[in-house]
Amino acid sequence: MMRFFVPPEVVEQSPVHLSGPLAHRLGRVLRLQAGDRVLLLDNTGWAYETELTAFDHDAVEGQVLRRTLASGEPRAKITLYQALLKGDGFEEVLAKGTQAGVVEFVPLLCERCILGSLMDVEEHRRERWERIVRSAAEQSRRGRLPRIAPVTMWPLACQRALRTDIRLLPWEEATGLSLRQALEGVTQEGEAERRSRPFSISLFIGPEGGLTPEEVQIARSNHIQVVTLGPRIFKAETAGLVATAAILYALGDLE
Repeated sequence: MMRFFVPPEVVEQSPVHLSGPLAHRLGRVLRLQAGDRVLLLDNTGWAYETELTAFDHDAVEGQVLRRTLASGEPRAKITLYQALLKGDGFEEVLAKGTQAGVVEFVPLLCERCILGSLMDVEEHRRERWERIVRSAAEQSRRGRLPRIAPVTMWPLACQRALRTDIRLLPWEEATGLSLRQALEGVTQEGEAERRSRPFSISLFIGPEGGLTPEEVQIARSNHIQVVTLGPRIFKAETAGLVATAAILYALGDLE
């Protein structure tokens, strides 16, 4: 059954009225007909199985048959702090990260980011970013839409992450502490801590040119664990996806 996110007020009506791009997509693109059923998600955790009953130009009417809790959300809540990338690299991260299970994206502005003005990023890309996340969430059967935070400077992002249970920075020059060890409670000094299963996780990924030593030091001073992902070097748009999948697997969220 196809899934579509709608504002909560839409499914509070009886019958349900769909209009605009979604109605056009249902009737003109997907060519659904009266009697077909779709799943409408209100982005608050509920899913509504809805039977489409009438089509009129770019308007569709439907009747909610049942309401259930939306599925598809991981127990571990990963916030991906991803440095802005050249071209469509950041958009690729949004799409793949949404499919993998990231619950929030924080675009980072680092010293070695290569982009135009910050104003251009905020004003002209954000709407597109939200469309990409919505499409990926519907395709991958997510129950909620991942949030996209405003573009954030590296020092402020490191401070923001202090509110989460565990903070991780995969770095190509890191040695010793692995991602798996950090999740198991091993510290930078090699000591093992007793730790309950982390609920909220902040994951930091740098830009194509890498992080500066000063940025890594800022991360460490904010209790962010610098870890290695092994002997291979991943591209900036790949590292976050690899680390996200590894974290979810280690915590049992892919079972």
